[in-house]
Amino acid sequence: MILILAKETQMKNRTHSCTDRQPSSWRRATLVTAILWLQVSLALATAAAASQQPAQPASGDPPQAQGQNPAPNQQSQTPTPPAQTAPEAPSPTLGATAAPASLAQEMKQQQPLFAPPQPFNVPMPRSHKPLAAYRPSTAPELDLSNSPRLENLIRDGKIYISLHDAIAVAIENNLDLSYFRYNFPIAQTDILRTKSGAQANGVNAVVTQSTQGGFNASNGAGGGGSSGGSAAAGAGGIVTSTLGAGTIVNPFDPYLNFQGFVDHNTTPEVNAFQLGTSLFKTNTIEVLSNYSQSFAIGTNISATYQGERLATNSPDFSINPELFSNFRLTITQPILAGFGLATNERYIRIAKRNAQITDLVFKQQVTATVTQVENIYWDLVNAYEQAQINERALGFANKTLSDDQKQLELQAIPAMQVMTDQAAVATAEGNLTVARASLRLNELMMKNVLTKVDDPSIDEMPVIPLDLKADPDPNSDKSMDDLIAEAEKKRPEVAIYQMTAAVQKQALKDINSELLPSLNMYGLYGGQGVAGPKNPNCDVAQLGPDCTSDLPTGFPSMFANTFNYSAPEYQVGMTLSINLRNRQVKADQFRAVLAYRQSQISEVQQTKNILFDVRNSKFALEQAQAHVDAAQKARDLAQRTFDIIKQEQQLGAKSSADSLAADNALAQAESLLDAAQTDYEKKKVDIDRAIGETLERTGVSIDDAKLGVVTH
Repeated sequence: MILILAKETQMKNRTHSCTDRQPSSWRRATLVTAILWLQVSLALATAAAASQQPAQPASGDPPQAQGQNPAPNQQSQTPTPPAQTAPEAPSPTLGATAAPASLAQEMKQQQPLFAPPQPFNVPMPRSHKPLAAYRPSTAPELDLSNSPRLENLIRDGKIYISLHDAIAVAIENNLDLSYFRYNFPIAQTDILRTKSGAQANGVNAVVTQSTQGGFNASNGAGGGGSSGGSAAAGAGGIVTSTLGAGTIVNPFDPYLNFQGFVDHNTTPEVNAFQLGTSLFKTNTIEVLSNYSQSFAIGTNISATYQGERLATNSPDFSINPELFSNFRLTITQPILAGFGLATNERYIRIAKRNAQITDLVFKQQVTATVTQVENIYWDLVNAYEQAQINERALGFANKTLSDDQKQLELQAIPAMQVMTDQAAVATAEGNLTVARASLRLNELMMKNVLTKVDDPSIDEMPVIPLDLKADPDPNSDKSMDDLIAEAEKKRPEVAIYQMTAAVQKQALKDINSELLPSLNMYGLYGGQGVAGPKNPNCDVAQLGPDCTSDLPTGFPSMFANTFNYSAPEYQVGMTLSINLRNRQVKADQFRAVLAYRQSQISEVQQTKNILFDVRNSKFALEQAQAHVDAAQKARDLAQRTFDIIKQEQQLGAKSSADSLAADNALAQAESLLDAAQTDYEKKKVDIDRAIGETLERTGVSIDDAKLGVVTH
């Protein structure tokens, strides 16, 4: 009734406009009353609709082409001068899904249509073949093909992706994770190396984020990095560590050394009578072999065998050639320095600790990657909705321009109004161009994080996010003490620093052994064998009995005599070595104590950092929630203001310029609300990272991440 009354009043004004330029008082009062009643009715209707209207179903039409007008809610009336007909504003895009509900459900519930990729597997080289240890080993070739899972997300030339799909594809394709997975076999090679008694090389297990996008100031390098500059004060910038210092660890692998040679030698003699010849010639064949092996308690076993055949041209030797062999078995045991498993297996313990730390750092890496993917996803959602907002604003500006051009043809409005509308269209087109460029950039970042190598087939495909709002975060209702307790229990950095401190503490015990003097006990057993045929050149007339021999003549007898206890040798002894000042070892030992104190400080500092991180993330989440609430209220007020001005324009009380200004304010409010909601989602991601619940909340399995195949 109010609208009809206002229309009748408007028609009466038009009828008497030619004769009476100044409307009477009762006409003005009637018009003002109609407008006031209209505003009150709209306000009451809006409040009732806000309290009773059910949640709108998710609609997810992709952005419309530039210039395409959204469908109005009501049929626009034929413009009658001087009143102007305002185009109906489309429903707001915030809160709507990016794809039709049926398609979103289909994409989420459908069975995988792809063949799973091959899991990451680099087996350690092991073989029982005797020559395998002396041949080079190689790792499988790199698989740089993208996961087939990505192909299952493509529909009608577009990539429809949910947050869960983005995380799953990133775990299978992300290069940061692919790079880190090689640290697991590297850690195993270190364990294999230290089992031989060698020093550990270490594992470069650090969190890396070489993929672009998804960074924010709160999570830095995903929780594993350090900030600030550092300078090396060692020689040439190299600073060594006392970690692993101690007595020398002899190789645990058995060693076999072999030496053999053939020698001919001619020596002029000053006195020919001494050897019976003026040129003494010898032909020597000698073989020398040694087997040695050390054990974890410090024991060393060494067995040496020497065999020799010596032939000469001297007539003074009773046997020629002479066969000689010698065998020695030596067992050495350290008593002070170098004794025991603690000092001789320290490299093995360090390598195993490194492998455990590598597992924990990988959890950090997966957390950092998942956090990065989530941030990129929400940035994509923000850019997508910004494009929709600017698309709607451009459609409204085009509709307003079209209506005003018709009004101008009827000479109902001045030409200046059309020029204002054209300026508004140009501004909206510029805003839409910027929004679409931002959307393309965020689509590029999403494709970059989801692929190993560039795929030309998806370069131009739009990426349509299916999840525009995540589930409520239970962390927002938890107390600060509960969040801190969870962080201290779930953050991998806590376990890493505890292990590091344990390694430093064990290093103190290892290096104490090196302070002691070197005292070794040893035992030796040896045997000899000599044989050879009689010398046919021996001068019996001159040497007489010296040309005779009771020795065996052949090699088998000589070899048997070496080991048959016929000519044994025993020896038991000790060696003692004392460094009278011991300054180098003393300095290393005291430096190890200082390094342990530093590790304790680092552990305390890490605990403080975690507490600060949790508190900071909690406060940021509360602030983001407050921003969302304020932006939502501002957007609702902007929508109500736009509806009122639109109705007033239909009554002739407002112009199209007022409607354009209100629509621009509504678009800005929607943009601010979209930005606030995106920031809130990212703050939810950050607090999950801060308390160590990212993988648990997103359902990521560490075993799947290690294999590079998502099965859960």
